[in-house]
Amino acid sequence: MSLRSTAFGLSQEAKSQLLERLANRRSTPSATPAATANGPARPPLGDPRVRDELRQVRKSGEILQIENPFFRPHDGIAGAETRIDGRPLLNLVSYNYLGLNGDPRVSAAAKDAIDQYGTSVSASRLVSGERPLHRALESALAALHGTEDCVAMVSGHATNVTTIGHLVGPGDAIVHDTLSHNSTVQGAILSGAQRKPFLHNDVADLQRVLRAVRSRVKRVLVVIEGHYSMDGDVPELPAIIDVVRQHDAYLMVDEAHSVGVLGRSGRGVAEHFGVPPSGVDVWMGTLSKTLSGCGGYIAASHDIVDYLRCSAPGFVYSVGLSPPVAAAALESLRLMQQEPWRIERLNAAARLFMEEARAAGLDTGSSIGAAIVPVILGSSIRAARVADHLFRQGVNVQPILYPAVPERSARLRFFLSALHTPDQIRTAVQKTTQAIAAVDRTKTDLVKLAALLG
Repeated sequence: MSLRSTAFGLSQEAKSQLLERLANRRSTPSATPAATANGPARPPLGDPRVRDELRQVRKSGEILQIENPFFRPHDGIAGAETRIDGRPLLNLVSYNYLGLNGDPRVSAAAKDAIDQYGTSVSASRLVSGERPLHRALESALAALHGTEDCVAMVSGHATNVTTIGHLVGPGDAIVHDTLSHNSTVQGAILSGAQRKPFLHNDVADLQRVLRAVRSRVKRVLVVIEGHYSMDGDVPELPAIIDVVRQHDAYLMVDEAHSVGVLGRSGRGVAEHFGVPPSGVDVWMGTLSKTLSGCGGYIAASHDIVDYLRCSAPGFVYSVGLSPPVAAAALESLRLMQQEPWRIERLNAAARLFMEEARAAGLDTGSSIGAAIVPVILGSSIRAARVADHLFRQGVNVQPILYPAVPERSARLRFFLSALHTPDQIRTAVQKTTQAIAAVDRTKTDLVKLAALLG
């Protein structure tokens, strides 16, 4: 059987054997570089295990003739459709949930900000980078979350890292969902606090972890997400608030994928459940999804925000938010509140996708059908092959592979938008079903693949 005709529809036994072989290779670092005439060669910077893993992934793709799905440059604005290398595709990989990125009013606000302030504030906000746009945006975000104050930063990832790393420290504990974003984990590591994960969306396990850790530490910060980006599910926020309060802990909610998606007016997971936002101590969000920009923010009490604004390294020692980005986010927030039909249309599109997918026998996991719907394929190899097939058929969707998710949870991750039409959604599901069937009609020669991988 030729490699061109093979596919990633492996049996569980075959997948286990291949993963074991690859894992064994990854556990052995690359050989030490040979010595040069001037003495021993310096080893390359970075983790050699990661370097080996990247080589294995790339080599596997070359052997199996799968085009690299990552870093593909889009020719213009990525909405319900996009163009890559001049070719039109149905696009299901964008965070542009409400279709506001590219809206003429948002673009005009950004251009006006450039005319008045330039493209950069050219300094940390603490010294001379403050502009009226910053406080206008922060005031609007504080009002959105029902908090006293807000501080906006230049990176969503860095917002979590610097905030978590600065609010707690040695002698404290951070308790977080096992599916928390990398930025939460990195912030926890930076803090020096104990890090205690609890089972995903399992309130009983959160209770167990808090009982075990609370008496041994000074403070506990519980961190969850309002809408999980891999599974498209939501936490049981009312129950989590109750448990956190029982143990005199603090609660932080990452709303990166919630704002503009959950709740009738897009205010996020608190509105979704109809609970007062005051039950949460720290609201984190990003500007890069619904709000058409780039950056992150913390909405909380005056005391917490002032502490971060005056001392958090990721804010104090960073340039202030770019004026056109701040203006675009502020205008997007205004339009989201002025045009609630966008939220209704987004959620209608996501529900339709989930319903059509489930009717076609596809596994959408625990998604609630709100902007993010995975199709779980159970094998990284199978997911990569199906995504490649779909790309060739004019559908752009990304595979999520091991180790980003457990191997048995490898998937395609579909992002829906208010811009998607019912016909586009039905087409996407139909082509996905056809691609899976095409891939599953053939088998991978595991022995040959493993031999070619060395």
